[in-house]
Amino acid sequence: MTQQTVLTGITTTGIPHLGNYAGAIRPAIESSLRNTAKSSYFFMADYHALIKCQEPERVRESTLAIAATWLASGLDTDRVTCYRQSDIPEVTELNWILTCVAAKGLMNRAHAYKAAVQDNVENEAADPDKGINMGLFSYPILMAADILMFNATHVPVGRDQVQHLEMTRDIAQRFNHLYGETFTLPEAVVEENSMVLKGLDGRKMSKSYNNTIPLFEDEKKFRKLINKIVTNSLEPGEPKDPDTCTLFSIYSAFASTDEISAMRRQYEEGIGWGEAKKQVFEHLNELLKDKRTLYNELISDPAEIDRILKKGAERAREYAVPLMAEVRKKVGIGPLAG
Repeated sequence: MTQQTVLTGITTTGIPHLGNYAGAIRPAIESSLRNTAKSSYFFMADYHALIKCQEPERVRESTLAIAATWLASGLDTDRVTCYRQSDIPEVTELNWILTCVAAKGLMNRAHAYKAAVQDNVENEAADPDKGINMGLFSYPILMAADILMFNATHVPVGRDQVQHLEMTRDIAQRFNHLYGETFTLPEAVVEENSMVLKGLDGRKMSKSYNNTIPLFEDEKKFRKLINKIVTNSLEPGEPKDPDTCTLFSIYSAFASTDEISAMRRQYEEGIGWGEAKKQVFEHLNELLKDKRTLYNELISDPAEIDRILKKGAERAREYAVPLMAEVRKKVGIGPLAG
């Protein structure tokens, strides 16, 4: 039986928020700590960031913040391999080789590309490919290189990324057919009950909607953001529905079963919104304050984060370098003698 290898990447274009933590960061770290019978790779997808972000400082800031967040949240870099995508040159080399076996028709069917074209058509652009760069078009191939570089067997993804995993399998099968068995066909891991938090305005918490609550915002700003969460006009003493309340859903993502039940009773008894927001702030702030302190220490020492990521890259390349040598040999690139 092949050892399970799990690979998780996050694009470096934003600052992690409560939704990122509850939906992806916390469960991934808990899984890595719980199961020692598997190999885990965590990486900062900084090359992917360039597809939509042409702001160098934003990419650097995001890479630093995401790495610090994973570390402050308990990622054990002695147990997992944590690295920056751009520190693995074999990934971009493999990306080109896979580009040469991937069908253009397959890329034409990618959701992100089709959506961008559809948007241009609906806006009556003269060119349906207006504003679409080759990074967006061939994004699934770079994603395939990330995954196949380490022969990942399982990749946690959202439902919107399942198609890309299927494309990775198609590309791997094509390569294996042409050059012999080389790559494992990965499986998408879609958590049916993955947590999706609402943001300040009640929509899904997302930097696209500018409605996020940064995970490690300083205490004063954190309180202000909690107070900005949209509620309804019900007065203190009037029963409130916790199941349709953004504030309650955020609290529930960070509370125990007993704490959730107690808060639910307060809603039924007509807790005032000011008091509810005060309790949510105090609960989250207490839960996150030690991690916030560690996060701030890490952020203030980027050289240490660089050291950790470089160490992770060295470990990752122990696998990537020999695999890439095998791939080169199979496609006919390399020394002429031997």
